Amino acid sequence: MGERAKEWLLAAGAGVAVGALSAAVMNHLSRSKRREGYARNLLESNRMTTGNAQSTRHLGAVGSLDLLSDEVVSEQLTRNIQFFGIDSQKKVTKSYVVVIGLGGVGSHAASMLLRSGVGRLLLVDFDQVSLSSLNRHAVATRDDVGTSKALCLKKHFSMIYPECQIDAKVQLYDASSEAEILSGQPDFVLDCIDNIDTKVALLAACVRRGLKVLSAMGAGARADPTRIRVADLRESSNDSLSRSVRYRLKKEHGIEGGIPVVFSLEKPKAKLLPFQASKEEETPSDYQIVPGFRVRIIPVLGTIPAIFGQVMASYVITQLAGLDFQTEPVVNLDLDHYRILHQRLIEHEELIYGTAEQVLVDAEEVMYIVKELWRGRSARDQSQKDTGRKMWRSVNELMLVRWDKSKAAGISNLILLKFSEADAHESTTLERIQEEEPEFYSMVSRVLKRAEMEFAL
Repeated sequence: MGERAKEWLLAAGAGVAVGALSAAVMNHLSRSKRREGYARNLLESNRMTTGNAQSTRHLGAVGSLDLLSDEVVSEQLTRNIQFFGIDSQKKVTKSYVVVIGLGGVGSHAASMLLRSGVGRLLLVDFDQVSLSSLNRHAVATRDDVGTSKALCLKKHFSMIYPECQIDAKVQLYDASSEAEILSGQPDFVLDCIDNIDTKVALLAACVRRGLKVLSAMGAGARADPTRIRVADLRESSNDSLSRSVRYRLKKEHGIEGGIPVVFSLEKPKAKLLPFQASKEEETPSDYQIVPGFRVRIIPVLGTIPAIFGQVMASYVITQLAGLDFQTEPVVNLDLDHYRILHQRLIEHEELIYGTAEQVLVDAEEVMYIVKELWRGRSARDQSQKDTGRKMWRSVNELMLVRWDKSKAAGISNLILLKFSEADAHESTTLERIQEEEPEFYSMVSRVLKRAEMEFAL
């Protein structure tokens, strides 16, 4: 083939490649423009459709239509769909969540619920955006100062995910508004309130109505993000708000636990600032927006309430999607305690079996067994009632023993029991436990199966 012929062939091939690339680019740009136009039309529609008309239109959409069938929505949520799977993400887009309290914690929680595709949100707060709240608010700008927090979020959210039905109530939650705010069977309620009276009333109402609720405890005056936890209210420690809520719920409503909370194990780094009046005759009550609400200032590092809100959103989204995971237990034991339990296991094996050769765990693996599997408590007492220093004392009564005596003392065959319980366990058989205590047998089998899966045994 001559040189000129080769040049023509190369030119033709390059032309075909450029043409194909151009077609692909134009197709992508055309598709992008269609999506932009569609989104723009939705925004215009949302601005024109307000009040009850908007609520009615969207309520039908959330209840009956598949939002993920929309090209723009499915692409906006594509990373969530890849993470959860389409069926689980559909559960999220069909869900209804109520967020009460829209400050540093609540605004970030609501923002990520929206960005994760929750189909319907009710945003409740009586307060306004202030200049000093901009250090921790999720979306507010200086232009929003003086506007209600609820309407501020609704305005910004409508530009992020206009398909979501967003209802905003500039309202204080109390007994008179309970029915209005908690009606409609929400899939989850987020308590981001910082007033103890209102918080206790809301939590009690959710328990009474059988609603799933997640509560934020004190985020102010903290700085260490690694100490933030999700646990039952009974397990929260180093937090005065948790302690007060726990006391009030038990005393006034007979509720001792069963409510998940986000809290920090960190001791506060700062104290409430004293009230300073601008005039001599003024009192703190003169500055209260609502009677009974504090006017003293809590120093806040804006990152911590933001992380609280992100944690709450992540917890709720995974719950809505049906993704099961184990929260890290709050077990206040140090490595010396795990070494004691390890040594106690070795001594028990030597006493019962004449040797410790079948002990296949070290102190660090004992930590996993005690903390992750049995949460620092006897397998026969998983009620989460011993926390803090009380738990430290209770370890003196605990030991690890084999669940199945025919198998070695490995990660997936050790249970934590009190001394007296361990003696009783050694004198019985698994067959008898299965026959007489089927629920306990199933629970232990389930926990030990988890260890097998996590260690690929």
